[in-house]
Amino acid sequence: MYFPGCTLKMTAKNLEDSALAVSKSLGIELVEIPRWNCCGVVYSLASDDLMRHLGAIRNMVRAQTLGSELGVNKLVTLCAMCYSTMKIVSKNLSGDREKMRKIDFFMDEEPAYKGGVEVVHLLQTLRDDVGFKAIAKAVQKPLKNLRVASYYGCMLLRPEGVELDDPENPSVMEDLVSALGGQPVDFPYKTECCGSYHTVAAKRVVGERATKIAASARGRGADILVTSCPLCHFNLDRRQREAAGRYAAGIVPIVYFTELMQLTFGMPVGFEKNEIDPASVLKSKKILDDVREKEA
Repeated sequence: MYFPGCTLKMTAKNLEDSALAVSKSLGIELVEIPRWNCCGVVYSLASDDLMRHLGAIRNMVRAQTLGSELGVNKLVTLCAMCYSTMKIVSKNLSGDREKMRKIDFFMDEEPAYKGGVEVVHLLQTLRDDVGFKAIAKAVQKPLKNLRVASYYGCMLLRPEGVELDDPENPSVMEDLVSALGGQPVDFPYKTECCGSYHTVAAKRVVGERATKIAASARGRGADILVTSCPLCHFNLDRRQREAAGRYAAGIVPIVYFTELMQLTFGMPVGFEKNEIDPASVLKSKKILDDVREKEA
């Protein structure tokens, strides 16, 4: 089962398109849950604020119904914020009968949520169900000598109990990059916050953070930076470009991990939504040209 979330239908459509394409190529059928709604965006930290959890629970009710038809219980997400919000809600509410009773009472026209829906990120599916060896076998055009820095941000690794990898030293994206034939670049800011929603009212602050993150990756020799979160992608892409002149810093292109997979699988990839065009870097490594030659 698949939950897209709002952003993947609009500004991050390239993340959804690339994810669906590579999943199909690997034999994964992502079935979009019907009548999904916004996940709630962030998990409310107030212990009595159940209203903020309804969005996530409604989606899991939809997944519960679809899962019973398909005979599956995993719900795959792509957006890091959707993953975090729905994972925390599922974890914290499924074992609390009193809170679930209140939620079920409020949603009196919905089936009661019985728990059991496992929220996972596509990275987990690739690692745990497909396996990096199988992904490596699907590679037609390896990333050759492309040096790739993986940026995780906050939501995939925090808080404790919902992380999809080691929160201090994650490696799932580095392992994926290796399977794609690239050279993983470790850098100290890969789990730092990008500035998140401060990008609305404090663009300068977010621009500074984006520049520091990108400069850290560039200082370790990275040609390109890969991420999973649409908000992180926006901040590192748009705000880094805006701040580049202010800090006299070079810029690092930002792409989704699924787009790198598309490239290596020999699929066409468009970077129209990118503020910092990665095409020149990919061409210099003879990666993008290889794909276009195959299309021709």
